[in-house]
Amino acid sequence: MTTGTTGTTDETPLFGPGTHFSAFFDDPRWALAVIRATVLEAAHPQVGAALADNSTFVAHPWRRLRNTFVSMRRMFDPDPAVREREAARLNRLHARMSGSDSRGRAYDAMDRATRAWVVATLFESAVTMCRLSGQPLDQDTMERMYAEYRAFLAALDGDAGELPADLGDFWRYFDSVVEDELENTEAVRIILYRLFDHLPAPALLDGAPTLWAVGRAVVGPLLGSITVASLPEAYRRRAGLPEMPGATTLMQAAYLSAGLTRFLPAGWIDAAAIIEALSLSPDSDDPRARTVAALHTRMKRASALLRLLTPWSGDTGPDPAASATTGAGAPGATGATPDGRRSAEEFFRQVLDQTGDGHLDWPDLAAMARELATRLDLDEPDETRLYDAFAAWWRELQAALDTDGDGRVSADEYAAAVPSLAGPALIRVAEVLFDATDRDRSGTIDADEHRALFRTAFHRDLTTTGGTYDRSAFVGDFLSFMAGRRRNSPYDPLLADA
Repeated sequence: MTTGTTGTTDETPLFGPGTHFSAFFDDPRWALAVIRATVLEAAHPQVGAALADNSTFVAHPWRRLRNTFVSMRRMFDPDPAVREREAARLNRLHARMSGSDSRGRAYDAMDRATRAWVVATLFESAVTMCRLSGQPLDQDTMERMYAEYRAFLAALDGDAGELPADLGDFWRYFDSVVEDELENTEAVRIILYRLFDHLPAPALLDGAPTLWAVGRAVVGPLLGSITVASLPEAYRRRAGLPEMPGATTLMQAAYLSAGLTRFLPAGWIDAAAIIEALSLSPDSDDPRARTVAALHTRMKRASALLRLLTPWSGDTGPDPAASATTGAGAPGATGATPDGRRSAEEFFRQVLDQTGDGHLDWPDLAAMARELATRLDLDEPDETRLYDAFAAWWRELQAALDTDGDGRVSADEYAAAVPSLAGPALIRVAEVLFDATDRDRSGTIDADEHRALFRTAFHRDLTTTGGTYDRSAFVGDFLSFMAGRRRNSPYDPLLADA
């Protein structure tokens, strides 16, 4: 694969430290730019359909944010081997995403023109970000940065031929796609009008529902308005997106304010640390969780104070205390049972329905396989075994639970059956995970291997007995989570947390 490592005329590397792309990772303006780019991506019919069918960004947005950030860092790593390995992983992931949208139009996540559009939105949004924040790029800098983005596409596709070689031609290409191809897709509407308004709390704010609901009620509409105002006018007209009065001024103020952070001392803003703090569970055994736990305690106190001072009645989510006493022991109840087990409905919503569309089908289980393979950084053979095992599990579930024959399982169908999900296929899923952990192929997992698995994939440690962990014990623990629906499992941060 061609990795696009050729430099510009001065032979400056296009990847790694010193590139414009890498500098944006810790730039607060980049958060606004990425949201804008995501909307423009989702407006493309092919991308919008793929997101609507396969993405977990609605139910698990913080997990999606972390995975995207890690992947982008890998794709711009100075080591070609790291870039090639990540590109191969992304290509395997995208090769599994194809189908048709609600109008019967086919989509394929490996379509080269569509992938080029995704890269184009990132470049154009970065240029727009600099302009809106009062730091417009000069022509030479823009040319240099465009070369970096074309190299990124080349690392994925083998060449950058789907993007114009000349920057002047790029702007004509970009305007043509905006005016002729973009639509007001379902994915765009979800991002602008559902995701921001119903964004689940990150792990840091879990347990502070009032504080989160109040903040979300203010910030959500503002983010939506800022994003719409920053989109190309041609697309806003084509999609019929309303622009709120004063939104342009608000958008410019947001970008200018974010741009002022350039005056902070170097190293004060660490995007990786911020994302980990948001996604790391306070009860994790990761050493960094001590700081998160301290912040979490303060957030809970602030939330309790806000609850006393403000008669807030927003959507704060289910009350854990009420859930624990409502319908306890009833299979279809939404609360927890007295022995600490999840109810069937809660398990369906938090674990099985990964895409958040209210139904269980193959994209949900594919998302589980994708998350496990990503966290464990599995090579192709083990990754394929994992996907095959999840596909077999889906066939078992569909045969047992799809009573109306519509090709998917509803929450009611699942809750009514209250099945034991520990079938042969799910056992094979657990065995693939065991084999990935048993690095020395000894047939047992020693304490170090066991800690490494949960530290790497789930930011958790488990205490082993006797210094080793055999296959049956490992499989039993995994099944107790997936079939027994027990709470406080080390798998919760991976498959249940947002």
